[in-house]
Amino acid sequence: MTLRSTYLLLAIAGTVVPYVFFLQHFQSAGFGLLAFVQAVFANGAASGFGADLIISSFVFWVAMFRERALHGGPQPILFIALNLLIGLSCALPAWLYAREALLQDGQPDGMVQS
Repeated sequence: MTLRSTYLLLAIAGTVVPYVFFLQHFQSAGFGLLAFVQAVFANGAASGFGADLIISSFVFWVAMFRERALHGGPQPILFIALNLLIGLSCALPAWLYAREALLQDGQPDGMVQS
């Protein structure tokens, strides 16, 4: 299995696994954003995980824009959307998959291997 296909499988798993839990929440609490945010910050443990995820997502966004500016990496907007709609567990491996594809396909947009 190549690194690229590993990233793809991890992006798929990073979509399916969180949505199993999200769907359980939506079935019991409905689709309201306020109820979802309240559930994410329901107690100290959940709040810690939520804060960790928010900070890690922001770091990922900064890194994507930096990579794009330096090496012409993948366009960040799709991966920001994935991050917001699914989660970092999908967006990060999907971005790594796209980046790996650019590297394997001849480094378009000025992307260079390091």
